[in-house]
Amino acid sequence: MEVPMDPLFLAWSYFRRRKFQPCSDICSKILEDSPYDQAAWSLKTRALTEMVYIDEVEVDQEGIAEMMLDESSIAQVARKPSTQSGRPGTMEQAIKTPRTAHTARPITGASGRFVRLGTASMLTNPEGPFINLSRLNLAKYAQKPNLSKTLFEYIFHHENDVKNALDLAALATENAQFKDWWWKVQLGKCYYRLGLHRESEKQFQSALNHQEVVDTYLYLAKVYQRLDQPITALNLFKQGLDHFPGEVTLLTGIARIHEEMNNITSATEYYKDVLKQDNTHVEAIACIGSNHFYTDQPEIALRFYRRLLQMGVYNCQLYNNLGLCCFYAQQYDMTLSSFERALALVANDEEQADVWYNIGHVAVCFKLALAFNNDHAEAYNNLAVLELRMGRIEQSKAFLQTAASIAPHMYEPHFNYSTLSDKIGDLQSSYTAAQRSEDAFPEHVDTQQILKHLRQHFAVL
Repeated sequence: MEVPMDPLFLAWSYFRRRKFQPCSDICSKILEDSPYDQAAWSLKTRALTEMVYIDEVEVDQEGIAEMMLDESSIAQVARKPSTQSGRPGTMEQAIKTPRTAHTARPITGASGRFVRLGTASMLTNPEGPFINLSRLNLAKYAQKPNLSKTLFEYIFHHENDVKNALDLAALATENAQFKDWWWKVQLGKCYYRLGLHRESEKQFQSALNHQEVVDTYLYLAKVYQRLDQPITALNLFKQGLDHFPGEVTLLTGIARIHEEMNNITSATEYYKDVLKQDNTHVEAIACIGSNHFYTDQPEIALRFYRRLLQMGVYNCQLYNNLGLCCFYAQQYDMTLSSFERALALVANDEEQADVWYNIGHVAVCFKLALAFNNDHAEAYNNLAVLELRMGRIEQSKAFLQTAASIAPHMYEPHFNYSTLSDKIGDLQSSYTAAQRSEDAFPEHVDTQQILKHLRQHFAVL
């Protein structure tokens, strides 16, 4: 005879395995039989929150309006009267006003991201939201620490109702006699999302005075970056490293700020420190590889990108970078296949444009046999001509020398190398290469002319 598993325990098991939808369904059945079951209510709230949860530390992209407009400026003239259907008159009304993608296309990074999340409650339950926030007695829930925290995260992440979340956090902070650092962090997050950065800064600093937590340092640094104070953010990260030596997220934050300030050397050093603590950190490996590529070290960059490939990273950007590194490192057998993989993994038009743009730089490879035979001397010779037209003399010389060593019987690489050396003033190398060209093809008129010119020049000397 089978003993049925307790439904609440089964729901908790689903939650721990991140199967949130089955967990929510079981909790709903429990609540149908026992509407006042606080454990099932709290667990369902957490499951619904986890379905749409986004790490507030990592997601922070400025929108067009935030970059171009001054949020602190106020109108100099009186506003024209507007109807109720026009723009909301107060901040409270603006937050409560329902929006869709067609009626109010958001321009700022925050509105564009959170309006989409705010509709999650209607998607998870066709009958409507799980909790009717307008009928909640927030003061009563604020006195119950176990329920208030899960309720706050549900309101903040799932419903995207920042005003009610702020009210609940303020009541809970007051109920905890202003000694609970967790609620102060939540207040700071609410203020930050509302654009009140100075109030957010005060809450995060107060939370740090109560409890040193890595996430609080990251939130506060994000506030300073939004206030355009990167040096203050750097000092804060270093202060955090005094309490948490070797913390990867703090080191990564310092490296990002240096990178945004175009201090690539310092950024690379900090990314190397990150790899000393976590040698599988994808961002650090990719950024160091990118730095080596842009400092004319494609072979070293290739090693870092191949490391990402070995770690299981499999996307369009990685293969795109691999293709470029292979091309500039003269590993043409891998260039084509890398770009083909990148095109196969394209997720949007922007990525496709980037890949085709890079293929445009190496399009000549499609006409050359280097993809199939690395010892194809004619291909190296033609590549050298193209490199010379783009003004890359050293690369052109390297290709011509490679072609001449692979196929000494060909006159073209010798003649081209002679012409190039003559242009840059290396007359001895030019004369030697012209003699080899003459040995390979004695009737070549242009070679005879170069030899005649050089002999006359040497006779004058």
